[in-house]
Amino acid sequence: MTLQSQTGAKARIAPAGLMFLAITSLGWGFNWPIIKHLVSVLPPLTLRGTTGVVGASLLALLAISRGQNLRVARELWPRLVLAAFLNVGCWMVLMGFALLWLPASEAALIAYTMPVWASILAWPILGERPNLLRVISLVMALLGLSAILGGNGFAASVSKLPGIIMALGGAIGFAVGAVLAKKLPLHLPPVSAAAWQIGIGCLPVAIAGLLFEKASVAGFSGFDWMLLSYSTVVQFCIAYVCWFAALARLPASVAAIGTMAVPVIGVVASALALHEPLGIGQIAALLFTLAGVALATQS
Repeated sequence: MTLQSQTGAKARIAPAGLMFLAITSLGWGFNWPIIKHLVSVLPPLTLRGTTGVVGASLLALLAISRGQNLRVARELWPRLVLAAFLNVGCWMVLMGFALLWLPASEAALIAYTMPVWASILAWPILGERPNLLRVISLVMALLGLSAILGGNGFAASVSKLPGIIMALGGAIGFAVGAVLAKKLPLHLPPVSAAAWQIGIGCLPVAIAGLLFEKASVAGFSGFDWMLLSYSTVVQFCIAYVCWFAALARLPASVAAIGTMAVPVIGVVASALALHEPLGIGQIAALLFTLAGVALATQS
């Protein structure tokens, strides 16, 4: 998911841009089954908060090494905190808890309905009236949610409802943040903006985890540490740096559509690694969600 879009991307599709986009999609896609495993060994607030703080620190060091300014003008602090709350804080908390009720594949699908909600929310926030494509994209997203709800019977759907509500809340919160970013731009270098938003958004989550959760890494295996390192370094650092590199080399529409590979990778990786179901309901949800996102990004 993006924290800030760059403008003025080159119209030419550069091969290096496609390579960076592929690395981003793989990094974020594989992270879904990894987070699903990690919430079984660490409480969600502790997991999401601490990895985010460490990831933000690494991004800040990277920004400094690249000569990017980390200074934030006084008048930008309110919008920076708001963006961090919507794009990171809400996302990390709600998606972390959603994985306690949902398979990683279904959480990933709901998460990536974000462009659909953003295209609809652009009406009340930016005054962009929804066109036919945006309405159809919303219908497709709702059909995808219906497929998730009805995929394993009514009883299973009721048991998953808290997770669906939380994942949907995270996606809509991120969509609000993305739309507000157009109205209230941060005017920060991209890596610096990502470092600040992830740090500000995750620090209170990490503190809440320390205060209210009981976490221990004493029983961690080498495999657990490897996955935790992946979720910190690859998700927050490598994937984000590659995402900004892709935005600098590709048209924004191509980059946005390219991220549609993330839920596909998440669904397939979860089925292979976690033996999550990949039946008609999940495939239908995937197709409806991808169709809705494709229409939203083209509208």
